[in-house]
Amino acid sequence: MTDQILVRIGDGERISMSAKEVKEDILAGTQDAADRGQIPELTSEELDTLFEIFADPNRTVSVVPGNEVITTDDGASGIMCVDRPDGGTGLPMGYFNAVLAYERVCCADTAGIGHYDYSCKPVKSIINYEKQRVYAYNQALTIPVIYGTQPNLGLYYQPDGPFPNAAELIPQGKIEEAKKAQEDAAQALTEDLVFIAKELNEVGCDGFNFDTAGSAGDADLYATLKAIEKIKEIAPDMGIEIGMASEFVLGMHGSIEYNGKRLAGMYPHEQVKVCEEAGADIFGCAVNVNASESTPWNLARAVTFVKATTAVANIPVHPNVGMGVCGVPMVEMPPIDSVTRAAKSLVEIGKADGL
Repeated sequence: MTDQILVRIGDGERISMSAKEVKEDILAGTQDAADRGQIPELTSEELDTLFEIFADPNRTVSVVPGNEVITTDDGASGIMCVDRPDGGTGLPMGYFNAVLAYERVCCADTAGIGHYDYSCKPVKSIINYEKQRVYAYNQALTIPVIYGTQPNLGLYYQPDGPFPNAAELIPQGKIEEAKKAQEDAAQALTEDLVFIAKELNEVGCDGFNFDTAGSAGDADLYATLKAIEKIKEIAPDMGIEIGMASEFVLGMHGSIEYNGKRLAGMYPHEQVKVCEEAGADIFGCAVNVNASESTPWNLARAVTFVKATTAVANIPVHPNVGMGVCGVPMVEMPPIDSVTRAAKSLVEIGKADGL
């Protein structure tokens, strides 16, 4: 083992660090997460294990036999048919064949599909088309089909939607008006999410993925949680996954609560508990990446948050290992050396149930 270890910066740049520098960054990363989330740091043994994962000279790493986990995704098969600006390969094939290849060539555990826009609001007007897609995919696939969409409360504000724009009202000092706009928009979003899930359940959709929940702040997450409650009443057998937008729930509203718990400021180990209460079956935490810090620093942070989350969770936890979250660099095509180290660390140290 040489003293120089190849790692990356959070923006994907490949660099070399000494063993001492890697250990220092790993320690600083876990301390940062512990301080922000008020959670325990990684133990000395876990820090050593994480260092060994980075020090492994092989380009890729993997879990030991028996530690394999399943995967869920937010339309990952689409990378085969979308073009370069979307991080895809642009192969001359349609979405249907891409999903089949994802199952049969990539050996995926589940198949996530969705509308190309991947937001809730546009789906409502084309729900009959999406029902036909889900039905056709289910007939051809063996693995579960999970329909995904971002709640994306932002699309309900003017000029895209009917409600006053909270992001414009807040700088004007119109705080109460901004809160009212968010509450009204959240109610409309909840109704649309329930409508879409109810319609898809009629054609046998196996699951529903609320992806990037909370992207527009605490009202966005609130609408998602209320929708899950109602969907579980209508379709109790439909699997529900909720994937977060960030490690920290932004307080765009600031006062909104779910079952007496203020949503603003929640970290993953707190987010998972309200998701459980709502009826979610899988929780996907997202831990932000600092593009100026090293992957040892970023991954140590992510593993610390994930470990604290799995310790209190009563449902499976699938950390998001897409670009820019959970130790994966913020680049269009995440490098496999970083992705495999993130996956191994989150599973074997963070005790993630899936990815």
